[in-house]
Amino acid sequence: MKELLRTTDIVVISALKAALSAEEIEVFEFDGDIASTYAGIDSFPRRLMVRAEDYDSAAEVARAVCPDHVV
Repeated sequence: MKELLRTTDIVVISALKAALSAEEIEVFEFDGDIASTYAGIDSFPRRLMVRAEDYDSAAEVARAVCPDHVV
């Protein structure tokens, strides 16, 4: 697993998950529960992870969808 993105912006997460799904790249959201618990303070970003073998393709999609947020 490799980290593709780390952000507190739920809109970016949703858009990227949809774009990756359209490209048939499986994405995993980490830290969602703790981020939801403390949503008001923006201290706990969510991480989107992909399989190592999908990382290059996923990063290309991420740069197109949200260029300011890619790790």
